[in-house]
Amino acid sequence: MTTASDTPTRSRRNRRAEILEAAARLFAARGFHGVSIEDIGGAVGVSGPALYRHFDGKDALLSEMLLDISSRLRESAVTVATAAAGPEETLDALLDVQIAFATEHPALITVHDRELGNVPEPARRQIRRLQRLYVEEWVTVLAELHPACPAARLRAATHAVFGLLNSTPHSAGELPAQDMRPMLHAMARAAIAAAIG
Repeated sequence: MTTASDTPTRSRRNRRAEILEAAARLFAARGFHGVSIEDIGGAVGVSGPALYRHFDGKDALLSEMLLDISSRLRESAVTVATAAAGPEETLDALLDVQIAFATEHPALITVHDRELGNVPEPARRQIRRLQRLYVEEWVTVLAELHPACPAARLRAATHAVFGLLNSTPHSAGELPAQDMRPMLHAMARAAIAAAIG
């Protein structure tokens, strides 16, 4: 049941999400240093200084953006690994998680690739740690499917598959999502088979 006291909190959360989404689009299009607080505020219909009610500044906004998506990917991987019936189903579910991210958030992929170096060091370490944990979820599943394959090869294959799936900023709009997703899934499965044998 929603109470009156829940509404401001939910509204604030929604506003933060809206700001993060607008900032991701702007950072992807113009780069972190090419976007001002005023630009971000204008994209969500507020003055630049009003953003300081939600974030301490551009650095904090970028940090939260990349921490949030890294955390959500890792949590999704843990959830599907726990729920799936076996390693084949888990791998398919992990692919679905990554493909959904890649097709729905190409701007975040661009921002991560180009702007991680602009994240302050403590947050950057957290992001890298979350990403390593996410990769290890994949490696654990692949090791169940291919127990004779060295972990280093499984890890390299996982990173290569991410590179394939995260190419969506270059292909956005070429195909509708309902066609793109199964194509990416099939290509990723084929890439894993080729890499691991």
